Amino acid sequence: MKDTARRQLAIWLYCGAFCVFIQILLGGITRLTGSGLSITEWQPLLGAFPPLSTEEWQHSFNQYKEIAQFKKLNHHFSLTDYQMIFFWEWLHRNWARTIGLIFIIPFMVFLLQKKINTRMFTKLIFLLLLGALQAVVGWIMVKSGLNDTSLAVDEIKLAIHFMMAILLLSYILWMAFQLSICPYSIYYIRKIKTIAGLTFFLMLGQLFYGALMAGSKAALAAPTWPDINGFIIPPRIFTEESQLLTIQFIHRMLAYTIVVTVLILYRKTTFLKKHRATSLLRTGMLLLMCLQIFLGITTLLNSINTTYRLYAMLHQATGILLSMSLLLVFFLSHKKHVITQY
Repeated sequence: MKDTARRQLAIWLYCGAFCVFIQILLGGITRLTGSGLSITEWQPLLGAFPPLSTEEWQHSFNQYKEIAQFKKLNHHFSLTDYQMIFFWEWLHRNWARTIGLIFIIPFMVFLLQKKINTRMFTKLIFLLLLGALQAVVGWIMVKSGLNDTSLAVDEIKLAIHFMMAILLLSYILWMAFQLSICPYSIYYIRKIKTIAGLTFFLMLGQLFYGALMAGSKAALAAPTWPDINGFIIPPRIFTEESQLLTIQFIHRMLAYTIVVTVLILYRKTTFLKKHRATSLLRTGMLLLMCLQIFLGITTLLNSINTTYRLYAMLHQATGILLSMSLLLVFFLSHKKHVITQY
């Protein structure tokens, strides 16, 4: 593959990764504003247009009135209130459609220009299939809350939807790294590769439990720190009646473990200070970890107040950025993956 084609494909993938990152943040806003169940139908094409008349708005509002979230939680909503939550879910879905176009149109152009070889074609087809599957999983998640009993979507399905987005983002970035990072920048050291890989996978687990925390509102079970309602290990942990405390306990323990592994990784990569780019990556990883600790504690302590929403959004965004910085460190220590294979 020519250098020009490789560079163009890398820019395209980085742009796509940024759009996926924005989509994840929009998903977080949708959840925090309680907007996820406002649109009770899934119309992949026609759903791109919001209601265009008063009658259409009223019809959409009437459909929302049929589910438990309205009957038990938002029964005081006027049409204007409904339009506010409708906006975030509509924007979230339309941004997903935009991402689809951002991937499909350039993909077809690059294909016609013969800038995509067989190996890359297979990887990109898999990427498009992952994106389509993510849309289906998103609708399955929404359907879990469209009934007479649920006030929100199922937290397990929410966490799966969120993790699929994280894996999609990671997959896009990994391909972009392979296309854009010079093989001479690869530092293959087995210990660093192991620590970076372990920390990245711990972060995936942490993000999953973070989604469970958000979906189940487990923070409200113990909005205290450093103790958990006065305990280091809450009584009756891992029992059914303490399910929310268990989720929070695991989330905290994973956080402490990640702090240790990031500090070890930072210490083991001192030689990267010789190069400006990798030195910035190393420093950025440490700063993101510190910021993530602060935001996590602040979000937990403010979970009983409405101000927690801003902290929760920043906490989610920082967690994703920390994960992606760890992915890059893992890539830089991964000898097999260099751009020469394309």
